[in-house]
Amino acid sequence: QVQLVESGGGLVQAGGSLRLSCAASGRTFSTYTMGWFRQAPGKQRELVAYIISGGGTNYADSVKGRFTISRENTKNTVYLQMNSLKPEDTAVYYCAAGQRSGDYIPWDYWGQGTQVTVSS
Repeated sequence: QVQLVESGGGLVQAGGSLRLSCAASGRTFSTYTMGWFRQAPGKQRELVAYIISGGGTNYADSVKGRFTISRENTKNTVYLQMNSLKPEDTAVYYCAAGQRSGDYIPWDYWGQGTQVTVSS
């Protein structure tokens, strides 16, 4: 079992920055692929970025060049640095974990979410 707790959300003006953190329980954190998802009101949940155990990353086109995902295995924590924020980035952001198998990542564990609101 893995428990995930997000923090760092809040209200920021367009063009500003926020850093989200996700603290994970368990001794096998380093073996998991970690991801950040978001869900805006009335929209489906979408993958923002993920980072595999070896450190490779993948981003949604909408956040490339603005967001950076990273992990600190000694602290069982994954981060999402969000720069140049836009009002369309407003959403609840969720942390997720899964054991990657080839190109397939079953996102088995989820955090409770943290609200990010970007004002124009």
